[in-house]
Amino acid sequence: MSATLDATTQGARYQQLLDADSRTVPDVLRWQSPMEGGPLTVPVGRYTSPEFHRLEVEKVWKRVWQMACREEDIPQVGDHIPYEIAGIQVLVVRSAPDRIQAFRNICLHRGRQLKEFQGRAEELRCPFHGIAWNLDGSLKHVPCKWDFPQIPDEWPLPSVRVGTWGGFVFINLDDDCVPLEEFLGDLPGHFTDWPLEDRYKAVHVGKIMACNWKLAQEAFMESFHVVATHPQLLPGMGDTITQYDAFGHFARGITPNGSVSTHLRWSPTEQEMLDALVDRSLDVPSPMVVPEGGTARRTLADNRRAGLAPVIGAEMADALSDAEVNDSIVYVVFPNFHPWGAYNRIVYRFRPYGNRHDMSIMECMILNPFSGERPPAAPLRMLGVEDDWTDAPELGMLTRVFNQDVFNLPRIQEGLASGSLDEIVLARYQETKIRCMHAELERWLARPAGRQP
Repeated sequence: MSATLDATTQGARYQQLLDADSRTVPDVLRWQSPMEGGPLTVPVGRYTSPEFHRLEVEKVWKRVWQMACREEDIPQVGDHIPYEIAGIQVLVVRSAPDRIQAFRNICLHRGRQLKEFQGRAEELRCPFHGIAWNLDGSLKHVPCKWDFPQIPDEWPLPSVRVGTWGGFVFINLDDDCVPLEEFLGDLPGHFTDWPLEDRYKAVHVGKIMACNWKLAQEAFMESFHVVATHPQLLPGMGDTITQYDAFGHFARGITPNGSVSTHLRWSPTEQEMLDALVDRSLDVPSPMVVPEGGTARRTLADNRRAGLAPVIGAEMADALSDAEVNDSIVYVVFPNFHPWGAYNRIVYRFRPYGNRHDMSIMECMILNPFSGERPPAAPLRMLGVEDDWTDAPELGMLTRVFNQDVFNLPRIQEGLASGSLDEIVLARYQETKIRCMHAELERWLARPAGRQP
């Protein structure tokens, strides 16, 4: 790769691939927004300092909109699901058929967590002494009320702001926050052609990671690492042709699949490209065969369009571009929400594990389109820090890729904690998404109390 390449050149490489698409490409994939300015180095203390973690909790986690669950996680009145961030407990509740609310998940008597697990109930009753609240957070019953003269007749659970977009439920601990719609800004316009509310959660797997939450998510925010960490993908993935865009508080990378990496010093056949994309083992036949004169990119796209036709309709499926069914169109919304665009159905979420600065939780959801009645949402399968991603076979070939990433992360955390470096350096273009998130983090840390940046 020439040192003279710049963001415009790199974006043009992906755009040229779109020019050869077998279908009309949606406008959203034609938009380009290279990042101007922003940090090229990041202090190591952002990953290793307990004091910085406490600052993040106060300035970010207690103030920012964050995805808590899917609407289909709580479809019926009384359904509830706990959400935890940095030791702060929140309970998201379907309080009426058309209303979702959230409350601090804590009894106002002596602080016992009200609900530990996802479930359904007619009331929110504390298991310790039996004080109960209605689903809308209003006080229902206090045993021996005569013995609590200090408790008012109205003693509601502390509420938490709620918003929804794309079938996701977001919460915000700050009563003075801007509405979710204002926070998301232009993001919904990027998903007009791919409404995520029309999907259902078919898979949900989480894993405890031995690293800071930012380190964990940054491993999934660039294709620069593919050459060393996922070399098996190089024959079929255009890692170096990825287009990166920054849109303020969200960013994206678009990596073409069915395109050879420029790192390769040999030319794979179209069949070898396709085999790399589907993670074919050497001892099994190819699940798809590239026809004579065909390409891996078109063959994979035709196969995926055919698979979608019974679900979304033949006409809609046939109109999907090769890019929409093949490419990894990966967004990140500050601080930790990673929805994928088009029909590559992944969603990531990253957050601290408990109130730890050096451990985190990574979650992967698979959102599938459906026809007819919405299928039930898959429950969360949680893996421990020593568990292997292959313990969640529902993730398919992602388990192998995730294991390769997880191998690196504790070693990065240990390296940064060693004190050998004061800062890390970031690639100007290929690590655009990481730079964008750190620029946004700096804005949140610098803002006055009570104000959104």
